[in-house]
Amino acid sequence: MICTIGWTHYAQAAAVPEVMKEVIGLYVQIALLRRGPQDLPASRLLLILTVCGYAAVNALVSALLPPAQDWQLQLAVDVLFTLAWYAALLGLAGRRERFLQTATGVFGLQSVVAPLLIASEWLMRRYGQDTNWQLPIAVGGLALVMWLIAANSHVVKAALEWSSAASVALVILQVVSGELLLYALLPAGAP
Repeated sequence: MICTIGWTHYAQAAAVPEVMKEVIGLYVQIALLRRGPQDLPASRLLLILTVCGYAAVNALVSALLPPAQDWQLQLAVDVLFTLAWYAALLGLAGRRERFLQTATGVFGLQSVVAPLLIASEWLMRRYGQDTNWQLPIAVGGLALVMWLIAANSHVVKAALEWSSAASVALVILQVVSGELLLYALLPAGAP
């Protein structure tokens, strides 16, 4: 008996929809300081999907690399703090209508940078005491943090229409406040 069923009848992986490719491309462009949150649609669903994507990227990378202690709780605190921070910031600045795009842009660019930051943290834990690798790893980690601050301040500047210096200061304040919150809530497991 001859089989007449061709390969085209077997299940194939579905292609990523073009819209998602475009959105991911926008996140990369935001992370590279070429686009801003104003280029994203103001969509509650997109914000939810982006936050879920951010959590998924963190979970995937943390599964591949030995995660920090209490990383799930740290991630939950980070997500809730970031949402509250931008809701309060935009509310105080009278730009509440920009929250969806701004928060989506922040979580989108953090999704792009997260694998590099987690890998840098893992390298620091793994090789931080090795004098041969200590300086290159520290410099690489510092460069990543500076990139994240620059990209976040680019989003804040577009959302608030403030100066670059004020936007950088707000992002640094956000990072420091988030770290202090983590230390207050998780003193033994804080990064």
